[in-house]
Amino acid sequence: VVRRRLLQRYEHQPFISCLAGFYSCRWKRYQRQRTEPGKCCCKMRECLFFPLLIGAFCFSLVFLYMWGEGKNDYNNFDWYNYGNLGFWFLWSLVILFVAAIFFSYISLLLVLAMCLLAEGQQLYLHWSHKIGTFLVLAFSIACLFALTVLWGDHWKTVRLSFQITAPYLHIGAIAIMVLLSWPVALHAIRADKKVIQVVIIGPYLAILLFLFLIPLGMYSPCIREVGTLGPKPALIGHRGAPMLAPENTEMSFQKTIEHGGDGLETDVTISYDGVPFLMHDTTLKRTTNIKDVYPNDTEQNAALFSWDALQKLNAGTWFLKDKPFSFMGSLSKADQKQAMNQSIYKLSSFLRLADSHNKLVIFDLYRPPEKHPYRNMWISRILAVILKESGIKPHLVLWLNNNMRSFVHSVAPGFQQTMGKKAPIEDLLKNNIVKLNLVYTDMSSEDIRKYAEANITTNFYVVNEPWLFSLAWCSGAHSVTTNTVHLLKNLNQPLFLMTPQQYNIMWILTDITSVLLISLIFAL
Repeated sequence: VVRRRLLQRYEHQPFISCLAGFYSCRWKRYQRQRTEPGKCCCKMRECLFFPLLIGAFCFSLVFLYMWGEGKNDYNNFDWYNYGNLGFWFLWSLVILFVAAIFFSYISLLLVLAMCLLAEGQQLYLHWSHKIGTFLVLAFSIACLFALTVLWGDHWKTVRLSFQITAPYLHIGAIAIMVLLSWPVALHAIRADKKVIQVVIIGPYLAILLFLFLIPLGMYSPCIREVGTLGPKPALIGHRGAPMLAPENTEMSFQKTIEHGGDGLETDVTISYDGVPFLMHDTTLKRTTNIKDVYPNDTEQNAALFSWDALQKLNAGTWFLKDKPFSFMGSLSKADQKQAMNQSIYKLSSFLRLADSHNKLVIFDLYRPPEKHPYRNMWISRILAVILKESGIKPHLVLWLNNNMRSFVHSVAPGFQQTMGKKAPIEDLLKNNIVKLNLVYTDMSSEDIRKYAEANITTNFYVVNEPWLFSLAWCSGAHSVTTNTVHLLKNLNQPLFLMTPQQYNIMWILTDITSVLLISLIFAL
């Protein structure tokens, strides 16, 4: 008997040794204990900590999904940090990598725990993993809180993403429940009291039933009948093609035209001597070499420089140095050389370029600061450039600025009057509005349809990711402003597009397959 016990004690168990070693740092068999039937799987302290491990998994999963779906706005996040820190860095990409590593780490710990439970081993998480769990939990909660406070609209992006990903998240959730059926069944069978079996199986079956019924309340505009999909939205280059060339430069707009963009979007400021030029930021320090040319004026408003002074600045070298977009790829030597020689672009030149290629134009106008000679004449000066200097066809201009709209319409009735926010249809028609330019988080297929019935089209900005463009397409958007004309042009149909019949088949097959697998696991 003693010999048999010794053999059992030192019997080689490489699989369990690896599980316990990675989870508990207990590589020797004598360091481990089996769970007796009907007993708790771990000591009280470990029982109290295990929910923290599950919580860390849930919070890290939520944050990873949220941040992954936020890729559309990574550039805005990095630009926000640049404004606060004073230097450019791809913080968004770093956070994504850290979130992915933390989630993978916690997922591995959970898989190890499930396997140990399935093998009847008591759980003991090593102190280093406990510190790691607290670190992941604190990181995920802190990031979610910071995003909620500083970037609350991002939750709207997450809600929009569910309209695309929900059918596939549903399949993933069902697959996880099938995997969990193994340890659940094992512990239910080992339990020596029916009450404990009900406690184990009851919540599992309730969650499973909830997941089975979720599709009844699921909505996605990309689940639609054949022949009901509208035309592909037109593509308007946001500051040109800022992933291929320095933003708001001639090269950037030429790249948009080369890739088949339907329109050009930009930002207009007026120099101190009255020359409208293209610049998004209030200062020149991010997109020019002002630190080298005018080192004492880096914080000065861009509108307070004369046009002669602005012409001395380079507007392209920063692009090659900072690489402002993650996953932007590399430029050819010819493009690098061209980018290095870009200068600040005049509005009149921009309009002539658009007119020569019959492209729509839309722009934000920035009123000059106090004591600027054109502060009270800025609209008139812009109109003079559009109507007299550029010669652009009026119907190509999407007039967005809401100041002096009636005056602008009387002077240039051919402009397409565009509003930057939702409003009652009666008010829009009264102001001759023919187009809405809305942030993509305001996307609603019902509103798009309602405005379209009144002959008011919708444009959404800034739409960069294929999934978001697919959602805009399925929702009936007429155009989008994007940084990725060169990528979205290749999308011939929306991603995740399917008919209701196809989705019902996918839903029913998933549920039937999962029921069969779970029943088989419990039966065995």
